Amino acid sequence: MIQEAINSLIERALVEDIGDGDHSSLSSIPPDARGAARLIIKEKGIIAGLSVSEQVFKKVDPDISFDCFLNDGDKINIGDIGFEVRGFQQSILKAERLVLNILQRMSGIATETRRYADSIKEFKTAILDTRKTTPGFRAFEKEAVRIGGGINHRMGLFDMIMLKDNHVDYAGGIEKAIERAKKYLKDTGKNLAIEIEVRNFDEITQVLNTGGVDRIMLDNFSPDETRKAVKLIGGKIEIESSGGIKFDTLREYAACGVDYISVGALTHQIRSLDMSLKAI
Repeated sequence: MIQEAINSLIERALVEDIGDGDHSSLSSIPPDARGAARLIIKEKGIIAGLSVSEQVFKKVDPDISFDCFLNDGDKINIGDIGFEVRGFQQSILKAERLVLNILQRMSGIATETRRYADSIKEFKTAILDTRKTTPGFRAFEKEAVRIGGGINHRMGLFDMIMLKDNHVDYAGGIEKAIERAKKYLKDTGKNLAIEIEVRNFDEITQVLNTGGVDRIMLDNFSPDETRKAVKLIGGKIEIESSGGIKFDTLREYAACGVDYISVGALTHQIRSLDMSLKAI
């Protein structure tokens, strides 16, 4: 599904950028002029978006040659060469900005995700992304999380039932929300996991008594509360910690024994990695 979304995003992004033509290139460069360019890394981190970059170039011009010297997920250093492209100069320039936008943001996300994942690698806990993504760019950002060593949570509202505080309040409580969700799945024949957010220990008890969910999300629990919650749940249901968890407190939460920690900051508070595409 992510690959389908990426293909669609590339097509829309090219339409957005090119419009009725790259008039800068059309006006200054002969249509038969050929050339080459290489991606130069200007900052340490984790590279992500190389595969997508090749897809962008090929979408612009199937005859462009793309020689990659790195793999998505590799560590990069200043001065590394990511790839070289050869073909019509107009085609290279059409793709240049979109390729850099994708590479820089995806690499920034992958770099931060790797930092989070590496810091808790001795625990069973996995890092999850969230839906706090850039509108229209979600597939790229979630792919970058995966490349960086995290796990994708749901892609959208369509691939998991996630009952958050407002769902519970609107439904009239924990039990009603869960029972309605189970009935909905039965009536529609859909095979979706059910996750429910809890705000206190009373709600955890209600979830355990009701049953029928796949994961409990502990919302804004302190580390001490999380340890108690893990003991209370007793391995019966997957546990996700969420809400205000920063890098400095990540290990403390992982040590509590939760299965997942979701971090919205991986995609909505990210600085892009510096790199450039230079003619050669």
